[in-house]
Amino acid sequence: MPKTASKSTVKKLAAKSVRQRTSVRATPATKAAKPKPKAPPPKVQAKRAAAPTVKIEKKVVTPAKVQAKPQVAKPVAKAPVLAGKKILLPKDVAIKQAIASAARPATAPARTMPAAIAKTAGQKIIAPAPAAAAKAEVKKPVSQRHGFKTNEWIVYPAHGVGRVVAIEEQEIAGLSLELFVINFEKDKMTLRVPTGKSASVGMRKLADEATVRKAMDTLKGRARVKRTMWSRRAQEYEAKINSGDLGSIAEVVRDLYRSESQPEQSYSERQLYEAALDRMAREVAAVEKLDERGAVQRITEILAKSAKGRRAAAEEAEVKAA
Repeated sequence: MPKTASKSTVKKLAAKSVRQRTSVRATPATKAAKPKPKAPPPKVQAKRAAAPTVKIEKKVVTPAKVQAKPQVAKPVAKAPVLAGKKILLPKDVAIKQAIASAARPATAPARTMPAAIAKTAGQKIIAPAPAAAAKAEVKKPVSQRHGFKTNEWIVYPAHGVGRVVAIEEQEIAGLSLELFVINFEKDKMTLRVPTGKSASVGMRKLADEATVRKAMDTLKGRARVKRTMWSRRAQEYEAKINSGDLGSIAEVVRDLYRSESQPEQSYSERQLYEAALDRMAREVAAVEKLDERGAVQRITEILAKSAKGRRAAAEEAEVKAA
């Protein structure tokens, strides 16, 4: 028969199994818990108790008791002088080298300058003006060219009677040009005409007395109006006015004149008539030494007298026919 275990052994085994179960079921927090420090052995504790204790007292200084320390200026080291020569310190040498390197100009390729522009150091260098902006140099004026003199009245076809103020020579863009300077007082205009083109533009002298008498005789004649469209006739009249010929201008004045018994002129007819009358009156005034108003009055009197004479002749013809 096997022997039965005693009660004491049974209790030991049960307690052991309980300890094993609790150790297995322990949480990570219990495992991670740090062990308590072990107490030092009794000999060490006895030595620590026997050693004298020293207390260190710390003095706390408040801001009110803090005193400002006096600032002592540091002595400036002077460069030692030996036999009248100044010995530069390393710091001074570095500063001097930096100043010398900054003052030295940067190396750049030297540009050559033409001999005409190069000047000495004491003289001022003036850059030459560009040819496009160069002003024309006015040379000595000439008193006569191609039969035209200064202070002489002339006729320019497109503008009428003008006065030659001067004959000057100008240099523009390297070319020398000789010009007539013509002033038109009534139009307040100054015109410059090259002397070489005076004939091609139709510039001429004032008409002589014979030409003026012939023009006055033209005014006494009968108007010759073509039976064409007004636009074509207007072009012909304008061409005669700008031709500069005194006889042609007189024809325009005669054809466009309207007496009191005739119907009024249209706006375009009136403009052409006044332009032709102005051109003719200005030239007649310059030739006969009259003012422009007197010349206009003389021309209109001739036109009115001729129209009255033609009307009287027509009436006489009607009476004889009756």
